[in-house]
Amino acid sequence: MSVFFENELDDEMPKRYIEVVNEVIDASLDYLNCPYECEINVIFTNDNGIQTINKEYREIDAPTDVLSFPMNSYNTPGDFSHVEDSPLDYFNQDTGELLFGDIILNVDRIALQANQFNHSPIRELAFLTAHSMLHLAGFDHIDDDERKQMEEKQEQILYMKGYTRDYEEK
Repeated sequence: MSVFFENELDDEMPKRYIEVVNEVIDASLDYLNCPYECEINVIFTNDNGIQTINKEYREIDAPTDVLSFPMNSYNTPGDFSHVEDSPLDYFNQDTGELLFGDIILNVDRIALQANQFNHSPIRELAFLTAHSMLHLAGFDHIDDDERKQMEEKQEQILYMKGYTRDYEEK
């Protein structure tokens, strides 16, 4: 698995953030039973940075907590069976890794939402990473049934790594 990090912030990202994102990405791929090594790009930004991206790609002129840009389309969420039919479209030709997608995390919102939901920023970061990984695998929360299914999967991924709602950074 290759995870490439880009920091658009003025400050250096805490090493712990990178560790948590890697842990949750790995747990998500295990949970999804992804049979491939994957390539994922992660960008850390702030309210201004994510608002610019949100406006450009989604025509929403407002900040958000996380954006997910999948590199694949899925007939059935989490079903990777179609990717070998078009290896030039889905795999990095140099590494053989499945091109999974991009995750853009807003550290301003991570801090704000951690405070709002009365849990640690690490737990919020883990939650948003799991949420984004499910989006990259084709899951969504447009209707109530999809939302419930996605929430259950997020909680299962977080539970695998110990990032439960009562998680406290040691």
